[in-house]
Amino acid sequence: MELYRLQLEMRHFEKRAYDLFMQSLVKGTSHLSLGQEAIAAAFGVAMMPGDWTFATYRGHAHTLARGVPMTAVLAELMGRANGLMGGKGGSMHLTSVEHGVMGSYAIIGAHLTIANGAAWSAQYRRSGQVAVCFFGDGTTNIGAFHEAVNFAAVWKLPVVFVCENNLYMEYTPIAAVTAVDRPAADRAAAYGLEPVVVDGNDADVMYQTAVRAVERARSGAGPSLIEALTYRHGGHSRADPGKYRPAEEIAAWLERDPVPLYRSRLLSLGVPRAELERLEQAVAEAVDLATEEAKAGPPPAPELLMSDVWADGGSSWRN
Repeated sequence: MELYRLQLEMRHFEKRAYDLFMQSLVKGTSHLSLGQEAIAAAFGVAMMPGDWTFATYRGHAHTLARGVPMTAVLAELMGRANGLMGGKGGSMHLTSVEHGVMGSYAIIGAHLTIANGAAWSAQYRRSGQVAVCFFGDGTTNIGAFHEAVNFAAVWKLPVVFVCENNLYMEYTPIAAVTAVDRPAADRAAAYGLEPVVVDGNDADVMYQTAVRAVERARSGAGPSLIEALTYRHGGHSRADPGKYRPAEEIAAWLERDPVPLYRSRLLSLGVPRAELERLEQAVAEAVDLATEEAKAGPPPAPELLMSDVWADGGSSWRN
């Protein structure tokens, strides 16, 4: 039920974020993960409170998965002072150290090496913490990906690398620019790792995979490289209608939408329909409440303009 609740929360939240964007209440752009919720939900349940999440700019779901309140995230998207980062980070840079969300990174591949640093810290301190790093399929053609996976394997770092393969690196099919069929899994052997390919739209399969990988890292056995096959329902960003994708491809993947798939599974396992409907109503109401609370927030105060930035040529830090 927790897996279903998280997937529902992510789905309703991002649909609401899209609506707010169309109303010009979300400034700039936003990158949604509609259709990819099972991956974030599975790891959200499998990870411990002290573990770390490293996400890309498509990081709303991963942030919610770690327990960050919806109001704070929605307010951040709208640039309000009651936002997660005071309204100064926006959609692409969600961070909550308190919840183990160690940043959403816009530089492709850069956060894999940062996740290694966190994992190395945990290894050195023997804290038992695990770093989980999420990235898209396009990252696998970036040099930092290969450097990070190799380094993690050599040092047996407690890190889990999760490639969310949604078939497209921005507007280009990953298959058109990659020499292997599976951009992450087919390269795992080069670093002494087992190739792991998993149905990223099946929350149960994802959860079982997440538990194994996190436990492996926590036990000192080293990193894992997981390739989760999934599909984003929309374009790369809100500025992208996604018309380059074949209609039959979209239709086939919509048939495997993780949210109704999981609902059907719970019903088949005997969960009462009324119980699911109560949960669905509660999530919808929570999103409505978060929306109103976020809208009620004021814009950041002008005197905060120069806070949390480098000043004086980078020689000092203001906060």
